[in-house]
Amino acid sequence: MPADAYVNRLATAVPDHEVHRFFLDFAVSLLAADPRSQAIFNRMADKAGIERRYSCFAPSGDPLATALDLDGVFRRGAFPGTGQRMEMFERAAPELAQKAVDRLLAGEDRSRVTHLVVTTCTGFSAPGVDLEVVARCGLPSSVERTMIGFMGCYAAINALKLARHIVRSEPEARVLVVNLEICTLHIKETHDLEKLLSFCLWGDGCAASLVTAEAKGLLIEGFHAAIAPARRELMTWHIHDDGFDMHLSGEVPAALHEILAGGIGDMLGGRPAAGIDLWAIHPGGRSVLDAAERALGLDPHALNDSREVLRANGNMSSATVMFVLERMLGAAAPGLLGCAMAFGPGLTAETMLFRTAG
Repeated sequence: MPADAYVNRLATAVPDHEVHRFFLDFAVSLLAADPRSQAIFNRMADKAGIERRYSCFAPSGDPLATALDLDGVFRRGAFPGTGQRMEMFERAAPELAQKAVDRLLAGEDRSRVTHLVVTTCTGFSAPGVDLEVVARCGLPSSVERTMIGFMGCYAAINALKLARHIVRSEPEARVLVVNLEICTLHIKETHDLEKLLSFCLWGDGCAASLVTAEAKGLLIEGFHAAIAPARRELMTWHIHDDGFDMHLSGEVPAALHEILAGGIGDMLGGRPAAGIDLWAIHPGGRSVLDAAERALGLDPHALNDSREVLRANGNMSSATVMFVLERMLGAAAPGLLGCAMAFGPGLTAETMLFRTAG
């Protein structure tokens, strides 16, 4: 009989620099020649449900200045190429990962960690952030490492899926999962309204979790994936010479509504949505949460944790749903059934059923 797997603990971290209003003012300045687009942007930004976002680079303090950051890397008319952005990722990502992992493993015997799973879609290098986490956080050099790259916002669910497989096959395993995203490195200097609206969602963040067979935290019950091949171009993430380029169509919320309304029975193992006590839905944006709420027929308060994470941090790609689960882990009573759900390129919805343990 395979062992059950539990998310025992969660810890999260964000960088020091709060940048939401700064980035919005920068975006508005790029639309100065088009007052109509400026008005649309301001209206949509006001409705986004976001108050704060954090970045690993320090803003210059003046969104109208020639340089957007204190180091002068993001200069109007001369934003950095992908190579320079990856150099920034190599410096910033390990520091943010260490911040989250140290919070998670405070007081823990780190020599007992057997596996490390890292997800990121915002930067790559080798030797990579996995080895940096091992060195910085005092993990054993024998730890088994897996990198899950470029899956986007739903990658955390896939990382937990892998962690569950490991624990079920090796009951003594202690799996450290790190979901690390430096989204703001990919800011664009563009006059494209849709791209600017998309970027006004993104922030940087990291979540770290420990998955073992110890019966505490969240019992992982199972997973389900739903893919809409005909809608795959609505959400894409490509590497270009000027950084990574996210395309997020305005049709995404309606498409997600269709996926959820038509496939929720399979996602929930035949249960009705009313049979779920806790909903940890990835806050890809306010309109995404609104679409999920309507499709599932949820109580207006069911997504309070998701909306609070969006308000306080924006969309941090793969780390975001883990921020939502962190809020639930310490507050929910034992025995409650939950569903975690995240969306990403494809168009894909990844779901995980869980139950709160005593």
